[in-house]
Amino acid sequence: MQFGIFTVGDVTTDPTTGRTPTEAERVKAMVTIALKAEEVGLDVFATGEHHNPPFVASSPTTMLGYIAAKTDRLILSTSTTLITTNDPVKIAEDFAMLQHLADGRVDLMMGRGNTGPVYPWFGQDIRQGIPLALENYNLLHRLWREDVVDWEGKFRTPLQGFTSTPRPLDGVPPFVWHGSIRSPEIAEQAAFYGDGFFHNNIFWPATHTKKLISLYRRRFEHYGHGRAEQAVVGLGGQVFMRKNSQDAVREFRPYFDHHPLMGGGPSLEEYMDQTPLTVGSPQQVIDRTLAFRDSFGHYQRQLFNVDGVGTPLKTVLEQIDVLGEEVVPVLREEFAAGRPAHVPDAPTHASLLSARDTGNASATATG
Repeated sequence: MQFGIFTVGDVTTDPTTGRTPTEAERVKAMVTIALKAEEVGLDVFATGEHHNPPFVASSPTTMLGYIAAKTDRLILSTSTTLITTNDPVKIAEDFAMLQHLADGRVDLMMGRGNTGPVYPWFGQDIRQGIPLALENYNLLHRLWREDVVDWEGKFRTPLQGFTSTPRPLDGVPPFVWHGSIRSPEIAEQAAFYGDGFFHNNIFWPATHTKKLISLYRRRFEHYGHGRAEQAVVGLGGQVFMRKNSQDAVREFRPYFDHHPLMGGGPSLEEYMDQTPLTVGSPQQVIDRTLAFRDSFGHYQRQLFNVDGVGTPLKTVLEQIDVLGEEVVPVLREEFAAGRPAHVPDAPTHASLLSARDTGNASATATG
């Protein structure tokens, strides 16, 4: 089981002080958050990709390459990489390069993106989002596995005798998670390739999330990658903690009330009841996260968002300290208890390399 932090890189005003960080401050804060995640023993740092204000996370591989040089153990990932508006050739080359720089500590999450104007900025049509995601990933999958590719599709110029460089480290492509919060086609795509499926369920009730994860598990088994419970699943979560739950709620409420995606609708208490947002004590976060297993089955990766909604960096680092010292050690122990032996761990470069060399790809769900 892997635990980590994901960020969307938003530049948001702190409603309690009225201060908005500069873009430079926010970019460097994201690096600080990643370094803190490694310091406290978390496994993963993932950054989103956005090309519109108020976000600064427009170049994930640049940021992750910088973090790779400052870390030794942390897995570097995305949340998400836009498979629809990025050229698959550029994704193949950028992440293979990052693999080499980070000695294999790299995976990535593919997503369509839900910001309409971004599509025409990159010469695409949002109405073609699903076909773009399917076609572009098919090409990317081949580019990482075939030394010479001949290819022709609908959305980009053909390739003849093309080799993307550098080749994946040790001949093993980065593991891919397909991220979606609403599209069964993406769950189907993840299952078809035997890749991971990540549901960033921070805005959704458990009933909705369960439907997509269950679909992915059934189809994973259908395509012969293993039993349904062996499918590789990741989940998001959003937390804010203080020693006393009342203090956490009191401190977080203004951030919730003034946030454009959360405030102005259900109350904080109603929102927590309807979604995985957990504002309270460390024990409440532990209990809520363990309940995900009851709803969705054994899974492999849990990422937490702690730096959105204008939360100042000092507070964010305090949250990561609590995760590393009080929450994640308990979660590791509890999730390991009763975990069936046939349920795989989250794939890593080392496990994928071992599976390839032993011919046991199904053990790590590589497809």
